[in-house]
Amino acid sequence: MLNNLLEYYRSGGGIMHFILVVAVIGLAVFLERFYTIVIRSKINGRAFIERVIQLVRSGKVEDAIKLCTQSHAVLPDMGLLILRSRSRDEADLQNVADAAALAVLPRLTRRLHYLPMLANVATLLGLLGTIFGLREAFSSVSLASAAERSAQLAQGIAIALNATGFGLLVAVPLSVAHAYLVSQAETIIEQVDEFSVRLINALIDRPDVRLGHR
Repeated sequence: MLNNLLEYYRSGGGIMHFILVVAVIGLAVFLERFYTIVIRSKINGRAFIERVIQLVRSGKVEDAIKLCTQSHAVLPDMGLLILRSRSRDEADLQNVADAAALAVLPRLTRRLHYLPMLANVATLLGLLGTIFGLREAFSSVSLASAAERSAQLAQGIAIALNATGFGLLVAVPLSVAHAYLVSQAETIIEQVDEFSVRLINALIDRPDVRLGHR
């Protein structure tokens, strides 16, 4: 099995090395983003929001701040920046929330666009390798019988397609990884938006409004 994989890789030509480099870079980006978005920033957002809002409405702002300091995730950081403003003016709080969003949300989205870009590069490199392979296949057909020439050409075309296959093999997981990470980031961003609005309402003692709840 391993020998077959090595032979498949070698037969694709030098372009396979470039595709492999793209795959390694893509894996590194995915692991870094996975750690930041899923492991470090993903918490039980619903329970956290409800607990902080409950503390603030009970006048226990210091306890809410302590709760926010217990995690370095995006949601607690957002709450911490708003709670530490000490202002009770709605306009001031909204300005703080907007500034806080600019400070904490980019950590979720930065470098995510690298993944689809790398997927496209892997696909294009695969196609380029196939073009080179086809050119070599057509130029190396010997002056043998028609049947032998057809067999040589078919074998050359099959080998040339290895580069495209490898490129797609790299591109598909990168595209899936990008979609997964984007969905996780969007979930957190939606929670941050809800949290900031509800927290401001709690700080200025405005009735809490939750969509989908009565």
